[in-house]
Amino acid sequence: MVKVLKNVTIDGKVTDLVAEDGKIRAIGKCERSGEDCEGLELYPGLFDTHVHGAVGYDTMEISNGGLAEMAQFELSAGTTSFLPTTMTMDIETIRSVVNRDLPRIEGGAKVEGFHMEGPYIADKYKGAQNGAFIKSPTMAEFSTLRNIKKLTLAPELPGAIDFIAECCAATDTLISLGHTATDYATAIAAMENGAACLTHTFNAMSPLHHRDPGPIGAAVEKGAYAEVISDGLHVSRAAILTLYRTFGPDRLILVSDGLRATGLGDGEFSFGGQKIFVREGVARIEAGNLAGSTTTLFGCVRKAVEFGIPKRDALRMASATPARSLGMKKGELCVGYDAEFILLDADMNLVRSLIL
Repeated sequence: MVKVLKNVTIDGKVTDLVAEDGKIRAIGKCERSGEDCEGLELYPGLFDTHVHGAVGYDTMEISNGGLAEMAQFELSAGTTSFLPTTMTMDIETIRSVVNRDLPRIEGGAKVEGFHMEGPYIADKYKGAQNGAFIKSPTMAEFSTLRNIKKLTLAPELPGAIDFIAECCAATDTLISLGHTATDYATAIAAMENGAACLTHTFNAMSPLHHRDPGPIGAAVEKGAYAEVISDGLHVSRAAILTLYRTFGPDRLILVSDGLRATGLGDGEFSFGGQKIFVREGVARIEAGNLAGSTTTLFGCVRKAVEFGIPKRDALRMASATPARSLGMKKGELCVGYDAEFILLDADMNLVRSLIL
């Protein structure tokens, strides 16, 4: 089916966009009738590759429902595609979540697979993850799981480097280093064997030190991608700008790391079998560790712009860059790419999200 968006503003010019069968087919003035967008700015829809839940629902519980509600909320908030993200729990529970046919949800963001965060992580930097289920990775176990587009692990675990090499050779899963106490040399080995991203950079990982640059230094050297939670709480403005100026908009990925509390306000919630407490929008476990975000990805984009990152780059880091990290043709206004969009007004307010 052909759909036309009339009078959209792209790169400062008012034009039309034609989509057919879910793909962009043409950009330019079109004689066909269509929806009049009245000059609103058109950008690619956002792609959140790290989000645990929203509006009371959690990825680890979707076997009992809630995925549709999460997807509908994400679309309403400007995210047109996402990877529901798992937690460190027993492998049987994780398997029950990810080994499912991925639905196309009416009125909801596209579910493009899962981000598996744990249980292959380091106890020292487990953060809000449940340490009782931490273990080392094996291909025998991982091969029983489906739909994993992104996997966060600690490369210093026994057998992890061999696992990374085997996993990258056998699957299209993006290996991301996170919740890790790795040193620089081990991080380099991981990236030379196929790891290509950092998970929520600066949070839950060995720090950047001038004599042991750790995973961050390794990622800079090897040209890897880097996630960052730009909610204004997890990472300071100066650190966000440091990442932006170091990795650039084509390698820095904005993520929300959103929790089930997103969209609900303050209160007490569960997260991976643990209690979390949200006070003034900040989520923590009982021990005081930060436990993800209650900000949407569009909120993270707005915060990045507030910090001084150009709007176009901030939006790119939440659309084209995450898509490219996963080898997917979405997140750009180009013929042949997925027809997923957001419409913004002149003050960068989200007016509408569309999947054509």
